[in-house]
Formats: sequence, C-alpha cells, structure tokens
Amino acid sequence: MPDFSQLTERQREIYDFIKHKIESRGYGPTVREIGLGFDIRSPNGVMCHLKALEKKGLIKREGFSARAIMLVDHRPPSQGLPFLGAVAAGTPTQAVQQDERLEIGDMFGGPNNFALRVRGQSMIEDNIQDGDYVIIRKQETAENGERVVAMIDNEVTLKRFQRKKDHVVLQPANEAMEPIVVNPTEDAKILGVLVGVVRKC
Repeated sequence: MPDFSQLTERQREIYDFIKHKIESRGYGPTVREIGLGFDIRSPNGVMCHLKALEKKGLIKREGFSARAIMLVDHRPPSQGLPFLGAVAAGTPTQAVQQDERLEIGDMFGGPNNFALRVRGQSMIEDNIQDGDYVIIRKQETAENGERVVAMIDNEVTLKRFQRKKDHVVLQPANEAMEPIVVNPTEDAKILGVLVGVVRKC
C-alpha cells in the first residue's frame, strides 16, 4: 500500500489530482494541467513535485506525456452497470427499479447499458435461463427478431420482437409458451435491446 505519511500537503494534493484525472478519464494530467490546477507557473516546479512523488514510490513515469504518469499499487474502482431489478421471461413482472450496480468489468460497459436478472423460462431456447443476467442497451426501437425488454402497462418482459402490419408480437423462445400480442391501443414501449447474457453461478 502507498505510504502517504512522508508527503507534504502540496504533494498529497497533486497526487489526489493525478488520481482523479486517471480515474475520471483513463490517463493522468499533463505537466501544464498540474501547473494550471495549482498555480505553478514553471514546468520545473511541477516536475519537482512529480520527481518527489516518484522518489517516494507513489507514481511511475515512463516518458513525458500525460499517459506516462501511473499510480503505484492503485486499481481504479470498477464502474459496473446499473442493476435495475428483474425482468420476466414468462408473464410480465412489476417493474421496480433497484439502486444497485452489477460489476461485470469492461465487457458490457457503456453509458447506455444496464443489467436485469431474468425470472422465468420463456427464453430457454435462446439459452437464457432463470437467474441469468441480461445486458440491455437502452433504445426505443428494434428490428424484427431482436430480443428486447418491453414494458406493457408498467410491467416488463424479455422477448423476441416481431412487428406485424397492425400489431407487435413479443415471441418467447419456449415452444410451451404463448406469444404476447400487443395491439396499438395498449400502453407498450421498448426499453432496450439485448446485447449480452451473463450466466448465473
């Protein structure tokens, strides 16, 4: 673990500034950004602080660009995905949002993605089982054949989307179950399209 006890107040502030930049945008600040942030007019003044942080084992530098500044023994926090609750793979279930995050790393990350846990057996022929997590990209439209999360009268369900001439069919991937026919008069909308499945343990 880094030892901050030997840092001056200004060195700790600059370390925190570097950490914030790396965590918020993926790479560190430039010498100029540090100078502007702390009203240090000379690049040499900034370099003195960076050399001190490097000597005390808190940063590593492998060049002169912002991307060359790395923190020692620091792992940026995972951002995860918003975990919004359960989605029915059977009859629709009440939509209740949950204030949690699901940590899946970078595979399915994205500003428009969220996760739902599947409840039911209606998508088993698409290899989506009860208890699996599905990763959904937010969008309000879908192509025929895409697997979507749809909301019907404030209940959500995961099905294959099929637009017919005067109605929409939400088709299960389970031959034992009947499709849901959505007429134009019903309060229904697409919340997103399936982009991935994470198998339950």
